[in-house]
Amino acid sequence: MKRLCKGYCSSASPPSQSQIFLLRDSGENGRRHISKPLLYAARLQAATNSGSFSCGLRLHAHIIKSGLDSDRFVGNSLLSLYFMLCPDFSVTRHVFESLPVRDVISWTSMVSGYVRAGRPLESLLMFVKMSTFGGVEPNAFTLSSAVKASSDLGDVRLGRCFHGMVMTRGFETNHVIASALVYMYGRNSALEDARRMFDELPEPDAICWTSIISVLTWNDEFAKALSCFYSMIRRKELGIVPDGFTFGTIMTALGNLGRARQGKEAHAKVITSGLCGNVVVESSTLDMYAKCGYMEDSRKVFDRMASKNAVSWCALLGGYCQGKNYRAVLNLFRVMDKGDDHYSFGTVLRACAGLAAIREGKELHCKYLRMGGWRDVVVESALIDLYAKCGLIDYAYHLFTKIFIRNLITWNAMICGLAQNGRGGQAIEVFDEMVKGGTKPDCISFIGVLFACSHTGLVDEGKRYFRSMTEDYGIAAGIEHYNCMVDLLSRVGLLKEAEDLINNAKYRDDSSLWAALLGACATYSSPGVAERVAKKMMELEPQYHLSYVLLANVYKTVGRWNDALQVRKLMRERGVRKAPGKSWIEVNRRTCVLLNKDGVDKPSFEDSEDQFPGIVNSLEPANSEEMEHNLIPDLQQSS
Repeated sequence: MKRLCKGYCSSASPPSQSQIFLLRDSGENGRRHISKPLLYAARLQAATNSGSFSCGLRLHAHIIKSGLDSDRFVGNSLLSLYFMLCPDFSVTRHVFESLPVRDVISWTSMVSGYVRAGRPLESLLMFVKMSTFGGVEPNAFTLSSAVKASSDLGDVRLGRCFHGMVMTRGFETNHVIASALVYMYGRNSALEDARRMFDELPEPDAICWTSIISVLTWNDEFAKALSCFYSMIRRKELGIVPDGFTFGTIMTALGNLGRARQGKEAHAKVITSGLCGNVVVESSTLDMYAKCGYMEDSRKVFDRMASKNAVSWCALLGGYCQGKNYRAVLNLFRVMDKGDDHYSFGTVLRACAGLAAIREGKELHCKYLRMGGWRDVVVESALIDLYAKCGLIDYAYHLFTKIFIRNLITWNAMICGLAQNGRGGQAIEVFDEMVKGGTKPDCISFIGVLFACSHTGLVDEGKRYFRSMTEDYGIAAGIEHYNCMVDLLSRVGLLKEAEDLINNAKYRDDSSLWAALLGACATYSSPGVAERVAKKMMELEPQYHLSYVLLANVYKTVGRWNDALQVRKLMRERGVRKAPGKSWIEVNRRTCVLLNKDGVDKPSFEDSEDQFPGIVNSLEPANSEEMEHNLIPDLQQSS
């Protein structure tokens, strides 16, 4: 009879009606061997494991008829069934309230069940009710669930209170609670406390090691996470072996570090550990290869996966998008077997923005709305970015005003979109509104507002924002911020001040800063500064074509045609070739690329030349001699 009970518990299939009656008869005729409540509890567990809620309901009916609903063991098994399979929490709560005897297991089932369901506040309220009115002392599992609920709420102070309860009850060395505390501190900006908690454990197990690796990765401490991982695998002889979640986390760290070689070593360990069928590990592995730029390896992992979930598809989509292979993103999205994940929508919308594919973007927007999508800040931020980059700035701003929840990404998308579409004043207004609303700007926010100041000639405001970035927010100025400031000063003719700014910056050896200044020299006819800047650029990057093109433009502006031709000659002698320029247009629902293949020779349409032979032929120059005497391409042609 005990073997029968054990078999019921481990069964993956739901009990049949005949088995239920057999169970009833076995309980009546075999009472000497095993109790009837234990049999019912075993079958309830089997129904829960198999996911058969209908079978569980039939068992519940038999339990009520048999008068066993007052048994604590059966009651706890019923509670587990309803929490795992019942979609209505009010029914589960009713089952709990109807239990005549509620022990610590019953209360813990409720506390942990609410946490698993993503309802941490109700979990904590249940914990308080247990302690205050239930008269039940929490055990280690109850406290670990309460700590997890505090973590999900982001309430470190409450988590510290539970930590105190853990210590007063002598549970501080319990690995379940310790891992929950490490996780709680690490996920809520208390990484030092998490590390201290871990270091004080006498013998951390695999769960504790995985927790510290996870929170280090969460806090972008990827190198430290990798170091902990290697320390963990050196303890293999102690029975500490990484599981699928450990490998999934470390793959994320390796991907962000860009360490493909170590990633391949970890992949080999995954294979030898028999975790190849773990969808979490495989998704993290293909994401690691994608972030390291090994898209072929990433695609191989994806194609070999026996089962693919939304995370797998989104990881591959994200890899193609990161590598700017936007067309591959759209093609892959079309064949996805499950295209309703909002993260995939955000990724594909970024690809549409990169291709300026406004029609595909609008179709995706419509699909998102038909699915009932709303208040998804990732998708809506990507939509704002798409419409702004495609020139539909009014539509983007209208969407922005309708968004109920805005995060920093949403604000940045709107600020940068307005700035790039010539709405500098409005971009500054949105930036100020964001700050007044309590959202702290980041480096991207300041790139947008400095770009806006540059294109509206607001020199004093630009200087003020540039200082505020460091003094008020502690954000170190990056190369993009200096580019905006150099452009701002150069546009109003403050060439000397712009040159001094570059010379005093730690990025003084970056040619893009000097290129921004050199381009302005043509506007203000300043060949002296232009020659000095061009010389500096040629020293830094002799093969950088903009040095020659921009200097030639300056000479043209002041009428020094011979000097312009000499620069062109020097460019040919040194083997410097102008980077081909590209333009995108959409015709007949296809995005076509106009490629200037030889810099100054013959434009043509990629992937669509057969549709536009007349246009291509009309753009072809009469002969090479005529092209030789054409004017040197200006700044716009060189991009």
